[in-house]
Amino acid sequence: MAKKAAGTPATVLLTTERVAHALHPYEVSPDAPNYGALVAEALGVAPERLFKTLVAEVDGGLVVGVVPVTGDLDLKALASAAGGKRAALADRAAAERSSGYVRGGISPLGQRKRLPTVIDDTAAGLDLMYVSAGRRGLQVSLAPADLIRLTSAIVAPIRAGAS
Repeated sequence: MAKKAAGTPATVLLTTERVAHALHPYEVSPDAPNYGALVAEALGVAPERLFKTLVAEVDGGLVVGVVPVTGDLDLKALASAAGGKRAALADRAAAERSSGYVRGGISPLGQRKRLPTVIDDTAAGLDLMYVSAGRRGLQVSLAPADLIRLTSAIVAPIRAGAS
């Protein structure tokens, strides 16, 4: 039986805020190639509903980008959406230290240090999306509007290839 993740900051936040959500455990190695597609397959959900959380450095400050696992983060678009000029993926240690989570389990919710967050605009067209629940092997499904509200996110086209 999977360990209950009631103790992750992400799930605690969702429960405290009384946000409708469901937890979805899975088993996929975080080092597996095509990780996002494998997680979607393990959960039996369409990959465009599953989003990854990436921490980037924009003009010297950290910013969270949330994009579908089916694509990549467009760093230039993220910088623009965050009001900056240049972006690069943050150093793994900096991302883990700032978020309080480990790679493969970084959630946009309940981060140790609340960072500006940009969610790809494809989320707005969904009734339900999946993001990390704050530990490897656990996703949470929730309404995009709730994620946007809880993270005070900007919604913008930040996936590679978006126009």
